[in-house]
Amino acid sequence: MKTTEQKAIEIAKLMEDGKGNDVTLIDVSGLNSWTDYFVIATVTSSTHWQGLYKQVKEYIKENDLEIHLTNRKSPDGDDWNLIDLGPVVVHLMSAAARDFYDLEKLWHAGKIIDFNN
Repeated sequence: MKTTEQKAIEIAKLMEDGKGNDVTLIDVSGLNSWTDYFVIATVTSSTHWQGLYKQVKEYIKENDLEIHLTNRKSPDGDDWNLIDLGPVVVHLMSAAARDFYDLEKLWHAGKIIDFNN
């Protein structure tokens, strides 16, 4: 059985394989009660987001996860899309939204996980 961290690492790698830019994995488990990991990736378009979302949906079928919530943080849906998998939350953001919200700085107390080893 895979741990939550292993699943988060696999999702982060999946985002990279899908050409998500600047993928970051943050362990936030000690900082809140509602999730353990953030996977953050920059996407270039709504089509790019849809492709990554499809990959996440395929992954969860095989790995004992489910989508609790998918939320668009902007009216057109291209700036920030959140996929809540419970213990892992995936943030797919435009470059502008990522610069503006700077989740890595906001959650600076979390531990950045090197998933490319």
